[in-house]
Amino acid sequence: MATPQQSGTLFNALTSGSKIIGTIIADADIRIDGVVEGDVQCAGKVVIGERGRLKGTINCQNAEIMGTIEGKIEVKQTLALRATSNLQGEAKTQVLIVEPNAVFNGTCSMEKNANPAAAKK
Repeated sequence: MATPQQSGTLFNALTSGSKIIGTIIADADIRIDGVVEGDVQCAGKVVIGERGRLKGTINCQNAEIMGTIEGKIEVKQTLALRATSNLQGEAKTQVLIVEPNAVFNGTCSMEKNANPAAAKK
C-alpha cells in the first residue's frame, strides 16, 4: 500500500494572503500562493501559484511556476514556466519548459548530471 507521500497526497501549502520572511525547509512538495521573502529548500516539487511571489532562492527537485520569482532557482530535474509566470533572475536546471507568454529575464544554465563512468573514458 502506498504511503500518503508516495501517492502524492502529502504536501505543504502557503495560502494567498500569507507571508513568510525567512527560510522554508520542506521534505515533501510545497505550493506557495502567498508571499515568501527568503529561501525555499524542498526535497520534492515546488509550485508557485498565480498569486504566489518569491523574492530569494529556491532549491528543489522539480518546479512549476505560475507566479513571480525574483532571485535564483536551482532545480535538479524539470523547471516549468507556465504562461502566467514571471521569473527575474537566474535559473539552473536539467530540463526547461517555457510556455508562450511566460516572462523570463535573466540567465539559465542547463546541465545533465555528471556521469562518473562516462568521465573516465
